[in-house]
Amino acid sequence: MAHPAGKGGAGNGSWGEGRRAARAVALSGLALPSLLSSGALAQAAPPASSEVFAVLAVQEPSTLIGLALVVGLIVFATTTAIVHLRFRRQSLHREAEAFGEISRLEAQIDEARALLMAEPQIVVVWRDPAADPEVIGNTPAFTGVAAPARILAFGSWLTPASAREIEAAVDRLRSRGTPLAATLATQDGRFVEVDGRPVGSAVVLRLRDITGVRLDQARLQEAYRALDEESSAMRTLLDALPAPVWIGGEGGRLRWSNAAYAHAVEARDGQDAALRDLSLLDQQSRAQAQKAHAAYLPFKARLPVVVAGSRHVLDVLEVPAGGGAAGIALDATEAETVRAELAHVVGAHRRTLDQLATAVAIFGADQRLVFHNAAYASLFELDPAFLDDRPTDGAVLDRLRAARRLPEQADFRVWREDLHSAYRAIEPREHWWHLPGGRTLRVVTAPNPEGGITYLFDEVTERLALESRYNSLTRIQSETLDALAEAVAVFGSDGRLGLSNSAFGRLWHLDAAMLDSHPHIDAVAQACRPLTTDVSVWTRLGAAVTGIEARVPMEFRMERSDGTILDGSTQPLPDGGTLVTLRDVTDTVHVERALVERNEALVAADHLKSTFVSHVSYELRSPLTTIIGFAQLLDDTGIGPLNTKQRAYVNHITESSAALLAIINDILDLATIDAGAMALDLADVDVRAAMEAAAEGVRDRLAEGGIRLSIELQNAAGSFRADAKRVRQILYNLLSNAVGFAPEGSAVTLSAERRDDKVIFRVRDMGPGIPPEIGARIFDRFESHTAGSRHRGVGLGLSIVRSLVALHGGTVSIAPAQGGGTLVTCTFPLEAGASRDAAE
Repeated sequence: MAHPAGKGGAGNGSWGEGRRAARAVALSGLALPSLLSSGALAQAAPPASSEVFAVLAVQEPSTLIGLALVVGLIVFATTTAIVHLRFRRQSLHREAEAFGEISRLEAQIDEARALLMAEPQIVVVWRDPAADPEVIGNTPAFTGVAAPARILAFGSWLTPASAREIEAAVDRLRSRGTPLAATLATQDGRFVEVDGRPVGSAVVLRLRDITGVRLDQARLQEAYRALDEESSAMRTLLDALPAPVWIGGEGGRLRWSNAAYAHAVEARDGQDAALRDLSLLDQQSRAQAQKAHAAYLPFKARLPVVVAGSRHVLDVLEVPAGGGAAGIALDATEAETVRAELAHVVGAHRRTLDQLATAVAIFGADQRLVFHNAAYASLFELDPAFLDDRPTDGAVLDRLRAARRLPEQADFRVWREDLHSAYRAIEPREHWWHLPGGRTLRVVTAPNPEGGITYLFDEVTERLALESRYNSLTRIQSETLDALAEAVAVFGSDGRLGLSNSAFGRLWHLDAAMLDSHPHIDAVAQACRPLTTDVSVWTRLGAAVTGIEARVPMEFRMERSDGTILDGSTQPLPDGGTLVTLRDVTDTVHVERALVERNEALVAADHLKSTFVSHVSYELRSPLTTIIGFAQLLDDTGIGPLNTKQRAYVNHITESSAALLAIINDILDLATIDAGAMALDLADVDVRAAMEAAAEGVRDRLAEGGIRLSIELQNAAGSFRADAKRVRQILYNLLSNAVGFAPEGSAVTLSAERRDDKVIFRVRDMGPGIPPEIGARIFDRFESHTAGSRHRGVGLGLSIVRSLVALHGGTVSIAPAQGGGTLVTCTFPLEAGASRDAAE
């Protein structure tokens, strides 16, 4: 603060007097010896002291010197006391003057502070760059910031732009002493004037509110600055747009345009286009635009315009503004091309949809029908005239509801609102409609980009039924496979395991998690390899599963290290997969090997038996023939007479020999049949003659038992092709067997019947019949069941019958006869051929 000139001078004079008095004291101290030596002290002393000086004068020099020092000290002390008293009096006077000046200055400071606080402002003073500034003023009332030191946190109470501006200016003021003057905006809408400058070694910053006209000016400046920034940003944006933008003045003259406009009219820049007044539109379009502006209406049109020498289609919008007009032109060439292509695609799309079996209905943003295909009208049986009137979605639903072609709903209104929520949705939704009558529809509502929705109706009644049946069959198949004792695995065309049953996992000790991961055949082979002795089997199996060509079924056998024997097979599937089955045949193979060994032993034994029977039979036949021959000679009367007893003995020998010969012949016949050496002598066989010849062979036995024989031919007259000798042998054996079981006095019937391409012989007796427990073994060899009858034999007759009938290609059966007894039926083909299927 500056001091008044007068007060400053008085102060300086007081400090000058003090300095002069001190200098006088110093000078007096220096002059004291000279005064003593010059006798000045003597002059100043009283006259009575002259005597003292006289006495002193006669003393020794040393005494005089000491006395002079004492006197000098006394004089110095006295003088100093006098000077001190005078200086103290002057100091008290100056102190009183200083306290008065201080009081006056404090009053001036208080007055200055009062004047400073009378105006809403803040003063910030930096006296020391390293110390905190002094803040003067009511900062809370001015800024709303409680702490005075926070006044310098400009971002807390100024707008961001003002805060950035003042912070940069204060930094320049404090670092370089650059004065500042600015108008700032606060966050609460006020304006503050800022003035800063260096004052001596200090820096002072003053902030005060703006009111009145200056406030209006500040607001206008702020608005102007904001508008200028907005205008600059808008011009920058418009200049960067690829679309031509222009501003015209009064009379339609071009004032400003962006770079795209200059490029379109082939100007250097917007300024060149304005100077040359180059118009983008032709005269006719300009006239239409001015006519619309005259009516205060915007001009909108899609016009063909030449842009930089090329023809384009532009969407032009020009609006009246401030006596002129502002316009923009958007390139619609590509949009036009796309629109034409879209129209073509939509047309083709609709034609395609009309051929689909899926019902399609498209409703616009106004919920009116825009398109439907023939399948839609057919599915819901809707009248074409009704659909051509573009009904609303709700009207269509009401008609379908009335015709009971919609799902039954407890609250139809809520259901319809939920369905129509698709008009406000983004993603497609799927619905399932179960219609009365058992039909099921899959309905998809897909929102359209331009508004509205597309309904897709797909009738899935049959598909659901097929899926249900397929799932059922799949479950049955899975359960069936799991119930199989065989191990089953199905590999896909990619060689991965698709399906397997539990027996497969148990057989190879495979983890269920591994099987569920659908491993490749190579991984399965690797897991099964520890139990496999021959790895080549898995190599061939992998080739069969993954092979593309020559996919043929394969059968294989593998033996595992644990002794298990598996029979496997592969079967190619139509889908490219392969079915692999494995069955444990360990027991079967062991039994088979045992049976083979036993069969080989039986074959050897049978061969030995056949050889033995053949040799023995031939060896027996020779002596037996001799015995029969000599017995017949003995019975001949030409040799000599025999008595009654001798003749009876001869008859017994003849009968026994004949029976033994018959047995031997039967054994030889069976041996010949077993050896496959019997050949049939085929010829035309008379049915009646064969029957009578067989009956003649048992005539004596019939007479012996009093049994009647009835021969019935029915429609069997004629002949058939067979071996006559073997046919008579068959009939003879059957009649002999029937006579043996027939009771005395009963009847035996031999009948023949011709039917289609075969001849049927039947032999019936009235005996006790065949017990059920032996009916299945009656044709076996050496099976003889007398059951209390007169029949005797070794059980070869019926076995020979079956073998001979089989050689003819016929059949033989035995069953209980209706009314009692037994009925044996032999069937011969009319044209017989030798057959190898003789019964064992």
